[in-house]
Amino acid sequence: MRYVKHYQCTECATTYPVETPMNLCPRDHRPVQMILDMAKIKADFPDMQWYSPQEKSMWRFGPLMPFNKQHQQDKVVSLGEGHTPIVDIRDFALCRSLNLQVFVKDEGQPYEGYGANPTGSFKDRGMSMVATMAKHYGLTKLTVPTQGNAGDSLAHYGQSLDYQVAVVMPDDTPQNIMGSVAVAALKDQNISLDLVKGTIREAGEFMKQHFVPQGFFNCATFQEPGWRIEGKKTMGLELAEPWPGIKHDWSLPDVIFYPTGGGTGILGMWKAFDELESLGVIDSRRPRIIAVQSENNTPIVHAMDNQLDDTVATNGGDTIATGINVPGGVGHKAVLRILRDSNGAALAVSEQDMHDISQAIFAQYQMWISPEGAACIGALTEAKKRKLVTEQDCIACFNTGSAEKYLQNLHDIFMPRRSPHRTE
Repeated sequence: MRYVKHYQCTECATTYPVETPMNLCPRDHRPVQMILDMAKIKADFPDMQWYSPQEKSMWRFGPLMPFNKQHQQDKVVSLGEGHTPIVDIRDFALCRSLNLQVFVKDEGQPYEGYGANPTGSFKDRGMSMVATMAKHYGLTKLTVPTQGNAGDSLAHYGQSLDYQVAVVMPDDTPQNIMGSVAVAALKDQNISLDLVKGTIREAGEFMKQHFVPQGFFNCATFQEPGWRIEGKKTMGLELAEPWPGIKHDWSLPDVIFYPTGGGTGILGMWKAFDELESLGVIDSRRPRIIAVQSENNTPIVHAMDNQLDDTVATNGGDTIATGINVPGGVGHKAVLRILRDSNGAALAVSEQDMHDISQAIFAQYQMWISPEGAACIGALTEAKKRKLVTEQDCIACFNTGSAEKYLQNLHDIFMPRRSPHRTE
């Protein structure tokens, strides 16, 4: 980790050495993140020599990652994650009616010429980094509480290393996701799956009671030392780099719609933008960040609407967008700060809108968009009404996973038809 200076608390800014892995900042119990020596990177890699566009994964950004895959391939645990495409949906009926320029960053399915998230979810970016850092520190027992996708991903990466992985998830997790981990646990004695009543909060409590005391390293959202932030920041780096056939320079969209549960990706992307600015690749302008949640569980929306510094924990909700059914989070205070610094907002979308947009996107594009991704597109209407977006804006909406993982929730949309295997 040549260019990693230290860990630093996202709240009190206390720094910690990187020689030893840690969890939350012991002073205020807030997340920590990795701080890179950007001046040294800029000096050692002039003229953007840090960038390796030939690498078809998130590891294309060389020393902006803890390990540079081009020179330290044996250190990196990669299964081809990241480097996902931007899909132009300006001709989608809703976008046309609003006269908005909208593009989808599709994390869910493979496209020819790009990388592909192996479990069909953006969580693979974070867990590739978790696996890499676990390997570096010699941690072979990992545990995670999850709404589903993070557990599926960690089990997948753990198997690639023959590590012990303990996954704890709510018992109402979509069956396709739960089944994937269950099958891994049946085939591999190093993988375990426990189900709990409730949400990721109850899963976290179970994990801390049963697995952390056994020496498992806590890889929960924000509770590992910024590793998942580093993985998720690659989404911001990819938004900045040229988009084939759409934009040819390094620049940022005007607005980002992001489905927000814990919010790791928001911190990661914001960190990426700051690092790119320090390298002179982009200027100080930043996108407006719009956090999107289900109407049935709105801790971030509630905090933004009521000018709160932190979220008030909920009891979760009944939603098809299980990935954002997070009742509260230790990183939400930092998420709220970024939303406000970006002149952004938090918007809620109805269950019916998520369902209908998933169906309409599939019908028009044969794109398996998750309920969370559909929520971002559904939020465009309210955003236009509030003047958070304009007709001149370049808008990026995140589809964070494949609808294939949500067939239990969306079976009426996809089951009657043969599933597409999209390439373009």
